[in-house]
Amino acid sequence: MVQAKWNGVVIAESDQTVVVEGNHYFPRDSVWSKYLMHSDTSSHCPWKGDASYHSLIVAGEINEDAAWYYPEPKTGAADIEGRIAFWRGVEVG
Repeated sequence: MVQAKWNGVVIAESDQTVVVEGNHYFPRDSVWSKYLMHSDTSSHCPWKGDASYHSLIVAGEINEDAAWYYPEPKTGAADIEGRIAFWRGVEVG
């Protein structure tokens, strides 16, 4: 079982992550939505497509843009559709 933790709290847990470029992409339904906060940030990856972001809010602290996902990934990245990955101090393992 792979977990994502931040600020001492498990924010995602799954035994069905997909690993791409060293990042675990969790199924959307394995992420606690109560810890996600919409962000207007976006970025572009030449082979995956356009990414959108969420900030995390745990115990009153905010981790800006610590979660990302590809709403409409390119064909080569279809395995990560509907999945969320983490960074910026989120412990995944």
